[in-house]
Amino acid sequence: MNQCTATYRIYDDKVDFRKKAESIAIGMTVGSWTELPQAKRDSMQKHLGQVLNVDIYETVGTSTGTRYADITIAYPDVNFSHDIPALLVTVFGKISMDGQIKLINLGFSESFLSAFPGPKFGIAGIRQQLGVYHRPLLMSIFKSVIGLNLEELREQFYHQALGGVDLIKDDEILFENELTPIEKRVEICMKAAELASKDTGKKLLYAANLTGRTSQLKQQAIKAIDAGANALLFNVLAYGYDVLHELSSDPEITVPIAAHPALAGAMYPAQHYGIAPSVLLGQLMRLAGADLVLFPSPYGSVTMPREENLAIHHELITSNLNIPTSMPVPSAGIHPGLVPLILKDFGTDVVINAGGGIHGHPMGTTAGGRAFVQAIDAAMSSIPLAEYAATHPELQSAIHTWGGER
Repeated sequence: MNQCTATYRIYDDKVDFRKKAESIAIGMTVGSWTELPQAKRDSMQKHLGQVLNVDIYETVGTSTGTRYADITIAYPDVNFSHDIPALLVTVFGKISMDGQIKLINLGFSESFLSAFPGPKFGIAGIRQQLGVYHRPLLMSIFKSVIGLNLEELREQFYHQALGGVDLIKDDEILFENELTPIEKRVEICMKAAELASKDTGKKLLYAANLTGRTSQLKQQAIKAIDAGANALLFNVLAYGYDVLHELSSDPEITVPIAAHPALAGAMYPAQHYGIAPSVLLGQLMRLAGADLVLFPSPYGSVTMPREENLAIHHELITSNLNIPTSMPVPSAGIHPGLVPLILKDFGTDVVINAGGGIHGHPMGTTAGGRAFVQAIDAAMSSIPLAEYAATHPELQSAIHTWGGER
């Protein structure tokens, strides 16, 4: 039988966890069981959820939730259509409101996965687009762009590109507006990218923020692509995973899609509730087709525990999921001094993503990008940043401002 699985962490000091698991397996599938006549049970058997595992733990020194269990339940594919909304409602719909319960892992059947081609580009495709294969990528973020006109936007873009970054993304709060409509800002920014490439010798992806009403998103995406867009940014959780799936699998959407984690903080941080970040920003983003996935780093201004970061990273790149991999983008509070640590934690298949760490450089935005390029060069050559900085003033200034290797 084809089945998808869900693993929950349930906190309760008194409940019989095995009975609780059985009640979930029944309640989230056939609704009731013992009350059914035998003939009805026989016909409903193929729909019945199955408890696969119950591991019970005791914790010490906490005022609430001192007992918890990790419970895994299998849900027959025949119960739901092959789309992410149907899966989420099946495995975590009403029980998400039933006490202290957190969804911590999903398992997908081959039948379910057959409906999901995954990222159209992924790690390999993005590297091919840029012609960069053996080092981490560098992304810069537009900052303070609300109210800028096209010329002001072009100027900021150009200085970022001149710093040698591989990708530039819109701020996620840059929506469609009269000053910088998506097709106009794509056109002017891609011209600036061409100009900067004459100095840097680098290709560049510009992820324009795809916004508007859901019914108009494809039209907006095509408008941007026709204007020269070579990537898109998308606020997935605001629109839903199924919208990302529709966009990523559409043959007319011919550019990589970067998934922004806006709203994720409403769903994962609570210990006893919600959805684990490895599911929210790892498994489901990759399944829905995100080529790049942004998530809070463990180092900077919007932090996430390191083990949760690495769990997201694992789900984006693991070979256990038989679809292309997604590029991890740990973000927020990144500066050049963190580059060796990022490579240590995430390897080279990672995007180093910076906003303030580029724009806030004392020597200007272009120097901020160059400081990161220098930090990457040093880390890839196993040269201590302080040593490399002695002959690279942009890196030296960055280390003086934000600090060096941890």
